[in-house]
Amino acid sequence: MPSLLFLRTAPLIAMSTAASQDVYARLNELGITLPPVAAPVAAYVPFVRSGNQIFLSGHIAKKDGKPWVGQLGKEVDTATGQAAARAIGIDLLGTLHAAVGDLNKIRRVVKLMSLVNSTPDFTEQHLVTNGCSELMVQVFGSTVGAHARSAFGVAQVPMGACVEIDLIAEVQD
Repeated sequence: MPSLLFLRTAPLIAMSTAASQDVYARLNELGITLPPVAAPVAAYVPFVRSGNQIFLSGHIAKKDGKPWVGQLGKEVDTATGQAAARAIGIDLLGTLHAAVGDLNKIRRVVKLMSLVNSTPDFTEQHLVTNGCSELMVQVFGSTVGAHARSAFGVAQVPMGACVEIDLIAEVQD
């Protein structure tokens, strides 16, 4: 029986380019320019490599270079939250590029963890997080981009941002 992730991402997989295509060509097709790594605003580093795994610190949603603030279920709706999660995905790709030097070396996006600033009655954190998850499949294809994931509703995210996401990836040498 196919997994729910497969069923949800099947249209994206069908639209994605062959796995052998250069990741940067796919980014170009999607109109995505990778941003530089954001400077940490607290006591942490943007990424850590341990063996063949890259751990990216949490990235908050930004709009026009500033925190994309708001709470899902109050000031922010699910579709806007998905757009914020996609924007985080682009920032994560910029950091991943800085960490490995070449996104074509990514063997697998292993896991995303998403923290969604939401009201107690908001229950669509998983749909918000799809904004980032679907981008990973579009960019890397289903074999590399489909990943394990957690999506949590939280009372607050740093700087009042609506979403924060971190990422773990495996790199090939």
